[in-house]
Amino acid sequence: MVRAIFHSADGGSTDEIDVPDGWTLMEGARQEGIQGIVADCGGGAICGTCHVRVRPEWADRLPEPEPSEAALLTIVPEPCETSRLACQIPMEPELEGIEVDIPSTQLDI
Repeated sequence: MVRAIFHSADGGSTDEIDVPDGWTLMEGARQEGIQGIVADCGGGAICGTCHVRVRPEWADRLPEPEPSEAALLTIVPEPCETSRLACQIPMEPELEGIEVDIPSTQLDI
């Protein structure tokens, strides 16, 4: 299990979850009912509804986004330099304690 920490958009709440190794951050968030991770496409990287902002201290630990993810990140609401799709973040022991912020809105297609 790999611990992940989600911070709400308003800064008012923090949720810590344990995600099984090999799952994606999105799969763990859905399993635990994290508010703001809609994940309409179920991990297909085609909807953008699992957009998170990876905290800067964690962003460099992730591989560069694949072209399809990079394209979606150009249309998500409230993008930033560390925006990623949670469905494209495989949870591995090296990411123990990863912290992400949930944007106040998600793309709704």
